[in-house]
Amino acid sequence: MQRSDDMTRALIDRRQLLARAASGGAALAAASLRGPWAAALPSQTPGARKTQRVVVIAFAGGVRTRETFGSSDNVPNLKRLAEQGVLYPRMRSSNLGHFGASLSMFTGIAEQRGIRENQRGEAPTLFEYLRKDLELAASEVWIATSGGAQQTNYSYGLHPQYGSRYGANTLDSDGIFNTEFRSLVGQWGRPKQPSQAEQELLAKLRGAIQSPRLPAAGGRVNSPESAARVESYILEELTRGTAEITGPNAADAKALRTARNLLAVFKPRVVGVVLQQADIAHGSFNGYAEIVRRNDAAIGELVAAINADPELAASTAIFVAPEFGRDKDLNSRRGLDHGDGSDDLNFVSGLAWGPDFRRGLVVEEEVAVIDVCTSVCALLGADAKLARGRKLPKLLA
Repeated sequence: MQRSDDMTRALIDRRQLLARAASGGAALAAASLRGPWAAALPSQTPGARKTQRVVVIAFAGGVRTRETFGSSDNVPNLKRLAEQGVLYPRMRSSNLGHFGASLSMFTGIAEQRGIRENQRGEAPTLFEYLRKDLELAASEVWIATSGGAQQTNYSYGLHPQYGSRYGANTLDSDGIFNTEFRSLVGQWGRPKQPSQAEQELLAKLRGAIQSPRLPAAGGRVNSPESAARVESYILEELTRGTAEITGPNAADAKALRTARNLLAVFKPRVVGVVLQQADIAHGSFNGYAEIVRRNDAAIGELVAAINADPELAASTAIFVAPEFGRDKDLNSRRGLDHGDGSDDLNFVSGLAWGPDFRRGLVVEEEVAVIDVCTSVCALLGADAKLARGRKLPKLLA
């Protein structure tokens, strides 16, 4: 196969990445041996801010409190996180459309977006606030999505003072980590000219690494070396088994696996994760409940990986929140819609877990999903100056 200079650099860089990934893999193996909750959060030192990294998980798709913290066994991992952190059981949602409501979590503004609307918002995202204020490189800020054209819009907005030059690297996990790309990787290095279909797949792979453009840097946020390293990460990820993940929550599980491995390999400052497959609830309550359980298990694996790495365990905070809930009653298909205006729909349960947070606290006062953006930015030292959310109360120890 004829390779470009960029691909050659990527393949060379794979050797360096493998060494680093191996150390991350050893940490993951240690986590499985010790149990996912073996590592305790470090004790709080007065006046010291330990948090250097944040993971924001949009547990989207319309996940009610009834099936999470109101259930006895659906979300054991989220419950453990809440027991070691802060739970907000009265978190008001922002919108009745999945796209707008999820976008609101990242912009800190109630985004009124239609269910099929597919365009970037006008407001900056937390990724843009953090990258601009903290002068972070693109390799420090990521978002892993579960697939779909709308979800790539979460990485940055269209505000003239922010925009693409401060956006997050976006990995459409279900689009990249699938059997088609796995098959393509298997062909690389063989003595043959790539077919048109293979060339198109490779172009799609590179295009799916949504590194925003920056004219001052030759049109790219990532340098050629950084871009090659990202590409080689994807090549290695395809061989780690991510492409073979199956089941009703496969796309969500791939996004969470991607986030887990991004943390292990790159140790970035910010990782966003967008889940969506709980939306199966419209036609199947049982299918929805199963996805909630499976996604909770995948979040448990992410936490295990963080706790197994001393650097990550001492410096990483996690925020988890659905975008909104669902109706209080089953529909004619024995599923759950989201339009009855009940508390089950308008209020969800969110949590925050990390080295600087209080432990085992339940905050009964009403907060909002849009508070996540403001809180994450404040925690890391950025100003979400256009957001309308507030800092989550009673969070810091």
